[in-house]
Parts: sequence; C-alpha cells; structure tokens
Amino acid sequence: MVTGAAGFIGSNLSKRLLQDIPNICVVGVDSVTDYYDVNIKYGRLREIEKLGGRWSFEKVNIADKEGLDALFEKYSPSVVVNLAAQAGVRYSITNPGAYVESNLIGFYNILEACRHYGVEHLVYASSSSVYGSNKKVPYSTEDKVDNPVSLYAATKKSNELLAHAYSKLYNIPSTGLRFFTVYGPAGRPDMAYFGFTNKLVKGETIQIFNYGHCMRDFTYVDDIVEGVIRVMMHAPEKQTGEDGLPIPPYQVYNIGNSSPENLLDFVSILQEELVRAGVLPPDYDFESHKELVPMQPGDVPVTYADTEPLERDFGFRPSTPLREGLRKFAIWYAEYYKQSK
Repeated sequence: MVTGAAGFIGSNLSKRLLQDIPNICVVGVDSVTDYYDVNIKYGRLREIEKLGGRWSFEKVNIADKEGLDALFEKYSPSVVVNLAAQAGVRYSITNPGAYVESNLIGFYNILEACRHYGVEHLVYASSSSVYGSNKKVPYSTEDKVDNPVSLYAATKKSNELLAHAYSKLYNIPSTGLRFFTVYGPAGRPDMAYFGFTNKLVKGETIQIFNYGHCMRDFTYVDDIVEGVIRVMMHAPEKQTGEDGLPIPPYQVYNIGNSSPENLLDFVSILQEELVRAGVLPPDYDFESHKELVPMQPGDVPVTYADTEPLERDFGFRPSTPLREGLRKFAIWYAEYYKQSK
C-alpha cells in the first residue's frame, strides 16, 4: 500500500514497483486535495494506470479512520509506504490545521491500522526539516532534532516519535526516511524550481531567499524512489532484549544527494536548462527577473545529508547530478504545458 500515491514521490514509487517487481499488487491511496493543481495529480495516476499490472486506486483521506481501516480490511497489505502528508514549510505557517489532520491524526490512523492488521513493515516519509537550525553539517540521524523551526518539521519529528513508540509497544517494524529537497519532472508546483519556472515563463520576478546564501541538498526523485524500494524490502529485525521485551524494530535514514548546491548556482543551471528545452527564449534577461530577499520564517540556511548509514546498510547513495535532473524537469515542463495548452 502506497499512501499519497497521486503525489510526486508516491506516483513515481508506484510506477517503479509495478515495472520492476513481478506479481506485486500495489494499492494506491490518496485524497487528491487541491493544495496544488489536481490536474497534475490525475495525470500522474493516468501514467500509473497505463502500466497495467495489479494496481488498485482508492480515494481515501488517511485522517478518515473508518475509511482507512476498511482498506486494510479489504487488501491486508504486507508493506505500507506512507507518503501521504500535508507538505510545505511556508503553508504550515498560515494553515496549521491541515498539518495536524494529515500528518498527526492521519499518521496515528496508519499506525493503528498497521498494529491491527499485521503489517510486516511500515516505511514512512520524514523530512530533512526535522534538523531545524542545526549548525553541524552534514546532518546525521545521530544528531539531536529537538528544535524544529516550522510546524511541518514538528509534525515530521512527531511521526518518528510515534513510530518508535508503536515499534516498541507492538513490535511493528518501521523505517523513517528523511528526504532532502526532492525535485524532478511532474513535481510539486510549490517547490522552488517549479515555482521559479512558472514565474519566469510569465515574465514575473523570482525571489531568492537569504540573498542567495542558501545551500540545499537537491535530490532527484528517481534516487529517492530507489532508496525507498531498497529500504522497504528489508524490515528492521525483530529482537528481544535482556528484559524479555521487544527491542524496537525501528530505523531512520537520510536520503539526500550529500552534495549541497548554492541557490544562486541552482537558479543559473535551471535557467540554462529552460532555455535549452525551449521553455524560455535564448535572449531571456534573467538579471531583471531576480530579486534577492531576506530569509523567510521556517526556512533554514543549509541542508546537507549524511547518507553513510544508507550506503552501509543498502549499498546505495543518491548520485544524480543537479544539471541532469533539472534538464529532465525542463524537458517534461516544455512537453506538459505544450499539451495542456
């Protein structure tokens, strides 16, 4: 079961599972909210359906406990990948209720369903935002993460705490994945690279926060999906401690490119690739469309993943170069919006 299956990562994961794993049955769950353009979400679902295979889609909100329990009763999933969440740091400042409903109540419902329906492994999306304003880089899963700077980050840290408690109390194997700035084709329009592109196409000015002095560990979506698939195949081992009680079968990993990019360099590469793909004209005046502005509430100056544990345990580290990933995005953007016109 993949929750958030109409989302950016969930749809890409569902496609990979259906393409690569013989005889797999994938149940996609999504409430298809209008947080951003639902046409993109339905387009992703159509791409999954084209693959055929044993795919079922259920339009259910994970905050609806009865509806979610009915799905677990119907399908009895052995592995659950929870990617359903209200995303976005800035939106959480003005719309906190959406985060409490999806990221806290919804996640609690997922944990309860895993407990009562014998799920063998719960994999769930956490976020690099849990590191808050930590000064030590790269960010390690061994670091303390007790000072979130946004409600979104606080809900993701809460997910990790709840999962740990359920792993301890009910011996449910769970793995949390802290994703670092995911990007790629058919991504979320509220992400910087997508929003910048929309504004540049309209001739509007883009705002670059912290006067351009931000570093982000941009991670291409295919690398994220590869990491999720490797992790979901290997649940943390159930063990009993000296006290006769379960040792929580619980892990957390970073999935990031471990190669932070300066935001100004990122924008330059994006612009070059948009021109190359024909999204913008060759003589586009970029300088007149850039505005350097202060840091926004909830933002952090740097994200940088320590992925050594992921490499040690699963033999994988993300490695797609930023230019390659942005080139694929620019090509998709040109094609998608040409069709939609």
